[in-house]
Amino acid sequence: MKILVTGGAGFIGSHFIKYMLAQTEFQIVNLDALTYAADLDSLEAVAGSERYTFIQGNINNRSLVQSIFREHNITIVVNFAAESHVDRSIVDPEIFTKTNVLGTQVLLDTALKSWSRKPDKYAPDLGGHHKFIQISTDEVYGSLQASEYFTEHTNLSPNSPYSASKAAADMLVRAYHQTYGLPVNITRCSNNYGPNQYPEKLIPFMFSRAMKGEKLPLYGDGLQIRDWLYVEDHCSAIAVVLEKGKDGEVYNIGGNNEKTNIEVALNILAHAGKEKEEICFVTDRPGHDRRYAIDSSKIQQELGWSPVYTFEKGIKLTLDWYQQHPEWFKKIAAAKSQIS
Repeated sequence: MKILVTGGAGFIGSHFIKYMLAQTEFQIVNLDALTYAADLDSLEAVAGSERYTFIQGNINNRSLVQSIFREHNITIVVNFAAESHVDRSIVDPEIFTKTNVLGTQVLLDTALKSWSRKPDKYAPDLGGHHKFIQISTDEVYGSLQASEYFTEHTNLSPNSPYSASKAAADMLVRAYHQTYGLPVNITRCSNNYGPNQYPEKLIPFMFSRAMKGEKLPLYGDGLQIRDWLYVEDHCSAIAVVLEKGKDGEVYNIGGNNEKTNIEVALNILAHAGKEKEEICFVTDRPGHDRRYAIDSSKIQQELGWSPVYTFEKGIKLTLDWYQQHPEWFKKIAAAKSQIS
């Protein structure tokens, strides 16, 4: 069977492709627009695999998506493709709607028409093994009080243009299941981290600044809490949902690693041999959620998945990788200078 992985040159998508090629016999087609945060170098190790195909293109390109389904006989879609940086969504929300909502709709519509064996799309006979997995985020739930946890039944209450666009995409995925019978799952994960993550995200951003002797800016009081999930744990969870997930179900994926942003920054400073005085506080961003915390008991109890990496183990692996690959940051800086 062939999996279409959209956004497979991004941080999580590239790790997922490498994980699946190593752990399964699936063939994988990677569709990626190669926007600023994509990096084909992260897939260099598998580029020559007979089970891997890369196609550059945008999920909003309907004719391209249709041709990929037709020519590669796609039976599974794992949709990572998304604009994902909250700060960027505040500045330019339109691109988030175009990619995260309209792009998802193109994928859903193409999957439905490609997999149906009947001309009447309102009563499709899909046949065979098909699956559409939407990779979402815990940010669609909004913010939590101290003793609460996000469950799959928590009401969606997004507070940024980014999370609103992801919530809208989730609702489209649900609607295609309820209306047309499309076999879908939605996964909502906590904050991911790991090697070769684009340095606009908290951990690589802070580590890069620490290594250059620059201040580490934290929004507000720095006490915002996030549940941190090592990227390989996320990949293994998606693989389990692909294999065992019940059609139409949502699965929360968490790392059981709640940390304040200050705690994360102090960990990074300690690893870099810097002092806590390097932290500075800046004006909080609009709509900044105070706390995210995932209850992932459903996927653990029903599908038998659980995270392997503690934050202490995962952060060491991550920061060691960044320290051993200074060329990663230099490459990103050079690409930014060319764009500007």
